[in-house]
Amino acid sequence: MFTNLSLDQSLRKANLYLKKGEVQKAQKIYQDILNVYPKNLRARQGLLVLKKFKKNDNSQNPQPEKIKQLVHFYNNGELSTVIEQAQALAEQYPNTLLIWSILSISLAQIGKLNLALEACKKSILLDPGNAESYNNMGNILKEQGKQKEALEAYNHAISIKPSFVEAYNNIAITLHDQGNLVKAIEIYKKAISLKPDYTEVYNNMGEVLTDQGKMIEAIDSFKKAISLKPDYVEAYNNLGIVLKKQNKTDKAIEAYTRAISINSSYVVSYYNLANLYSEQGKLDKALKLYQEAISIKPDYSEAYCNIGVVFKDLGQVDEAIDSFRKSISLKPNNPEAYRNLGVAFQYQGKLDEAIKAHKKSISLNPNDFETHQNLGFILLNDGKIKEGLDELEWRWKTRDVTQQRKFSKPVWNGKYSLDRKKILIWCEQGVGDTIMWVSRLSLLASHAEHCILECQPKLVPLLKRSFPNIEIKAEDRCLDIQRNDFDYHLPLGSLYKNFIKELSANQKIDAYLVPNPERVNYWKKRLKSLGKGPFIGISWKSANLEMMRLPNYASVSDLSPILGIPNVTFINLQYVDFEKDLNIIKDKYGVTVNNFEDLDHFNNLDDVAALIAALDMIVSTKTTVPLISAAVGTPTKLANWKQSWWNNILLNPSGPSVDIFERDTWESWDNVFTLIAKDIRQLKKDWSHK
Repeated sequence: MFTNLSLDQSLRKANLYLKKGEVQKAQKIYQDILNVYPKNLRARQGLLVLKKFKKNDNSQNPQPEKIKQLVHFYNNGELSTVIEQAQALAEQYPNTLLIWSILSISLAQIGKLNLALEACKKSILLDPGNAESYNNMGNILKEQGKQKEALEAYNHAISIKPSFVEAYNNIAITLHDQGNLVKAIEIYKKAISLKPDYTEVYNNMGEVLTDQGKMIEAIDSFKKAISLKPDYVEAYNNLGIVLKKQNKTDKAIEAYTRAISINSSYVVSYYNLANLYSEQGKLDKALKLYQEAISIKPDYSEAYCNIGVVFKDLGQVDEAIDSFRKSISLKPNNPEAYRNLGVAFQYQGKLDEAIKAHKKSISLNPNDFETHQNLGFILLNDGKIKEGLDELEWRWKTRDVTQQRKFSKPVWNGKYSLDRKKILIWCEQGVGDTIMWVSRLSLLASHAEHCILECQPKLVPLLKRSFPNIEIKAEDRCLDIQRNDFDYHLPLGSLYKNFIKELSANQKIDAYLVPNPERVNYWKKRLKSLGKGPFIGISWKSANLEMMRLPNYASVSDLSPILGIPNVTFINLQYVDFEKDLNIIKDKYGVTVNNFEDLDHFNNLDDVAALIAALDMIVSTKTTVPLISAAVGTPTKLANWKQSWWNNILLNPSGPSVDIFERDTWESWDNVFTLIAKDIRQLKKDWSHK
């Protein structure tokens, strides 16, 4: 069976069965191959020939004995003999269509497409009215990547035989490959009008509808295919893909599982189901399914690549690297495998190797925005500021460019003089990014006659107070293209790019956010009502707990070295999903982390900044909290993942009193929080002398 064999081994085994006269077994292998490689030309042609030339063995039309023998050899899968004899017979019987047809199909099966095309053309010269020959020529041309010529051949087949549904199907497939989705749907509907029970067309049409984003129609099309052919594994798999896109994960799992139950060798569904479990964080299930996919298809490069991703997420980086390298050995031009290899090297702190792997990926796929962005962060982490910031400009080529704004005025490139000019700076990402990047806003404002900053509405009160010489406004995109109140504009994330010298020379800056002094005094009084200080704010995780972000954050058990320090008053600075953790801290450590329920940590950032300014110290992982505390000047202890994408000048907190404590990927948080605990004890001593 095909399950444990490579593609070439399976094709050879099918030929062996043919030699033994076991045609049904050969046919089964061809079908199994097509379940895994739906477009494999050799398997498709093999089935076609089995069907077509079985009839020739029993044909009542007289044929020279040598031609009958040729058909016999073909049915036995002896392709090298078939090609040799067909070429010889073509000279002896140059006007025999059957010889040229056999020769064309045989040459196509062994991948000699140019010779196959020439033989196909000979068959057409002998019988210009043979629609199947033109359809066959279209298949060969399509396999050669000559889609335009393939369409011409298919259309010629239809002009000869207007009811030729297989040719219509091939036309629609080619149009889909070209991206002409509307026309492809039109052709599929024509095929269905000719043959309403054509299951393959319903499945193929569903794929086009999926690409069009018409998910409900796509589901209907796949279900129609399944109703006509209940064991149609490819339709079940495609149904699973659409259901996953609709976030109907349970139903998607059912569809993939159904496909596997019908055909335990259908490797694509193992792979897709594994991908789904991996995204859900069910890594053990995902790993098992990827491994089953590889047992079916040992040369499955993509599965090895995704196994590597699972190992990386499990913290088994060495195993991840082995998997990525295996993926590359099977498919040397796989840019995704190189990118993921670079990520694994980055997790190990091997930045030179990470950069090299990402550059190799880019050489294979120059326009992949994700790889460019990864490379940008790695270069920044390696201290290569200019190169890193240049790469990060690729963020505007992402699939989701909803953050981008379009104005009639040009972007400021750092070269044009801003003397007597007005410039608009606009936020582009999250609140934390805005807080971090405005730290360098004064550099820009000193060059321009007038500076406008548009930011998230909830930051306006705090930033207005902090930057009185800059016009601070809430973001408003309504009239972007019509605006004429500035000369240049600049996305906030590109601000650093134009002041690299200044950044390199002076990385530690003064406090730059000014909280409301009345609210600071209010919070100081309220803190004192809780008991004795020092008062320490803590934050340990983000609201965004995607897999790639998880190593940045700590669990409450990781905080044990600081929670065990007596006579310290802790203040909660988490804004979401903290109740359970606070209860664990209370039950396990006997420590109350005070939470101000009347403070909206998410929306009232002006008051959050005032509370943080009233505290004596902040201890946090990489969240928005240390960005605010550094900016208002509160002593900040950042528990940082050293190999984090965000461990760089662009995203680390900036202020007069920031200490960064780092752990490597392969280390726990113990040493980090032990060192921070030492600083807290020193703070207690200093506090006692006040």
